[in-house]
Amino acid sequence: MPAPNPQQKFPLQDYDRLCFLKNVIRNPNIIVGDFTYYDDFEDVANFERNVKYHFDFIGDKLRIGKFCQIASGVTFIMNGANHLQDSISTFPFAIFGADWEKAMEGKSYPTKGDTIVGNDVWIGFEATIMPGVKIGDGAIIGSKSVITKDVEPYTVVGGNPAKPIRKRFSDTQIQKLLDLKWWDWPLEQITKELPKLTAAPEYP
Repeated sequence: MPAPNPQQKFPLQDYDRLCFLKNVIRNPNIIVGDFTYYDDFEDVANFERNVKYHFDFIGDKLRIGKFCQIASGVTFIMNGANHLQDSISTFPFAIFGADWEKAMEGKSYPTKGDTIVGNDVWIGFEATIMPGVKIGDGAIIGSKSVITKDVEPYTVVGGNPAKPIRKRFSDTQIQKLLDLKWWDWPLEQITKELPKLTAAPEYP
């Protein structure tokens, strides 16, 4: 039996609240890998609505790897939400134009770069990811967590602000899994190796 088709918008029969996310994204600054899915209680179009302050003129990107699982209500805050912090006022005078138009000449709003989610990352219900965060492969983000710092691969984090709870595997196992990069295998190999991919690692 063939593997599911990553080009299919709704991979579950008669269920339109779970989508393969790359097939519903319209914003070219949101890049999503194959088989990453988004499940929404109301409408999968909410995903793009939940990528906040993502202004074209800033140019930051949201990059999400393959085989990620993203729950309803997950929000990504992008760099457009940033204000000056070292100035007397944090107010964004320049965006309102008129005589304030030149308020930012010689200055720039802070940016933390692209937000990057690795492969096979599970992001729980209503988690919030802050600008410029990098989430490593195989990480698990607890429900309603606020991610303000980078998350190491294969690490479970939770809370506000989120803190590491535990590593999913030993350091040796994690390195072997990162080297394995199973998400880049041909689909035929992934399908063949499903019994191993859904079991604990065999190596110590």
